[in-house]
Amino acid sequence: MFEATILIIIFISFFIFAIVLSRGKGAFLIAGYNTMSDSEKAQYDEVALCKFMGKIMFGVCLSILLLTLSEVLGKQVLLIIGLILLFTLIIFALVYLNTGNRFKKKA
Repeated sequence: MFEATILIIIFISFFIFAIVLSRGKGAFLIAGYNTMSDSEKAQYDEVALCKFMGKIMFGVCLSILLLTLSEVLGKQVLLIIGLILLFTLIIFALVYLNTGNRFKKKA
């Protein structure tokens, strides 16, 4: 039950983070973006980037919720689904963010 408590705390903090990002705020919390110089940041659509990351974070929250439910209910299938969802989201986000200049401002 201790693990479930920790997962619930992580879920709540990630859910709050997802809400902040989905409103187009909190770009300073995105690793990589917050370390860019001001001139580099000016090239990106900060609101669109935040909203995309907010959607990814909601997916991460869902996977953490599945991990928590697998711990509480003792269902290993929920653990497997949660892990597959988590890794799929991470790979998708990395590929999507790093290809196509999707979040660069249009000239």
